Amino acid sequence: MAEIKTNVCVVGGGPAGLMAGYLLARAGVEVTVIEKHGDFFRDFRGDTVHPSTLQLMHELGILEGFLKLPHQKVSYLSGQIGDEKFMMADFSYLNTKCKYIAFMPQWDFLNYISEQGRKYPKFSLRMNTEALDLIEENGKIVGVKTLDDQGELLIKSNLVIGADGRNSIVRKSANLEVEEVGAPMDVLWMRISRKPSDPEETIGRFDAGIILIMINRNEYWQCGFVIPKGKLEEYKAQGLQSIKERIIAMAPFTTDTVNDITSFDDIKLLTVKVDRLTKWYKDGLLCIGDSAHAMSPVAGVGINLAVQDAVAVANYLYLPLLKGTCDESHLRQVQERRSYPTRMTQRAQVLIQNNVIKPTLESTQMKAPWFAQVFNSLPPLRALPANLIGLGFRPEHIHSPDTRKTVGVNK
Repeated sequence: MAEIKTNVCVVGGGPAGLMAGYLLARAGVEVTVIEKHGDFFRDFRGDTVHPSTLQLMHELGILEGFLKLPHQKVSYLSGQIGDEKFMMADFSYLNTKCKYIAFMPQWDFLNYISEQGRKYPKFSLRMNTEALDLIEENGKIVGVKTLDDQGELLIKSNLVIGADGRNSIVRKSANLEVEEVGAPMDVLWMRISRKPSDPEETIGRFDAGIILIMINRNEYWQCGFVIPKGKLEEYKAQGLQSIKERIIAMAPFTTDTVNDITSFDDIKLLTVKVDRLTKWYKDGLLCIGDSAHAMSPVAGVGINLAVQDAVAVANYLYLPLLKGTCDESHLRQVQERRSYPTRMTQRAQVLIQNNVIKPTLESTQMKAPWFAQVFNSLPPLRALPANLIGLGFRPEHIHSPDTRKTVGVNK
C-alpha cells in the first residue's frame, strides 16, 4: 500500500479545512488537505461570507482579489412577516473593513482559498481522495487511510484535522462523543429564474405555516423552503404543485418562473442538524468546523464559524507543529478558545428556531414577534443583531506569520 508523510493531514476541503491548510502552510507548516470530490461544485451549500470573514481576508491581504469574484453585497437583513416588511440588522454600524455580507457561491470561495494556499510550497491539496479510516498506533492518531484514483493510500502525519462536515468520517472513526442540540425544521433548496422586474433584495418571507428564503443570484433566485423536521414525504404526497402555490402566495412575482421546478429532482433536501462534540480532540487529532459542531442555517453563520476555527488552529498550533511539540494540551487550547462562540451561537440559533421558526410553521395566523417590531422602529438597535450575525461572539484575528514576508525580511 502506498504511503506518504506530512506534518498535518486535513480531512475535508470545505471552508474550515482549506482555510486551516492555507494558514498553516503560510506559516511554514507542511500540510496535505484531502477532498473526496474532484471539484468544489456543490449546489445549495452555505455561501454567506460575513464581515468577520471579509475582515480576516483584509488582514491577510487577499480581500481585493476576493471581491473581484462575482458576488452580491447585502448591507442589511430584512424580513417580510405577512404583508409587513421589517428591517432586522444593519451592518453599516460595524467597525469593519466591509460593512456587508457577500453572497458568493461556495465553490468560488473554496477555489479562491485553495489558490492562495498553492502560493506556498508547504501546501498540498489532493482531490479525489476519500478518507476511509484513521490510523492509530499505541493510542495516538498518526494518520489517515484514504482511497484515491490509484487505490488505497496511507497518509502518515503528526496531526490529523477533521474538517469533513456534519457527517464526518473522522469524528465517527475516532468515536468522539456528540451532544445533540436539535432542530425543528429541514430546508428544501431550489432555483427559480429571476426576471429584471423582480425585487433586488435578499429577503426572508414569513407567513402562517410558511417560511421562504430568497437569495438574489442575479440570474436566478436561490430559494430555501422551510418545512417541519422529517416531513418531506408528507410534502411529496401533497404534490409539487402544492409547494409551487405556496411559493407564489409568498412571492407573487414568481408566478411565471416557479415552473422552473419540474419535479422533486430539482429540489435538494438539507437535513438540519445542530450538534457539537463534547471533546473536539484526542492525541494526534482535532476536529473543527461542522465536524466539531454542526450549525443550523439560521443567519448563515456556519461558514464563518468554521473559518474562525481555522484561524484559531493556525494561531495556536503553527509554532508547536513547527517545533514538533504539538500535543493534547495545545489541541485543548483550540477547543477552549472556540467552545464559547460555538455554544453561544448555537444557543442563539435554538432561540430563533424555537421562538420564531417552529411557531411560524405551526401557526394558522401570523403575527410579527415583538423584537421584530422593536428593531424596525428603533434603527440603532439593529446594530446588535448586525454584530452578532456579522462578527459573532468571539471574532478571531490573524496572528500566524506569513513565511514569504518573513523570508523577505531576513533577506
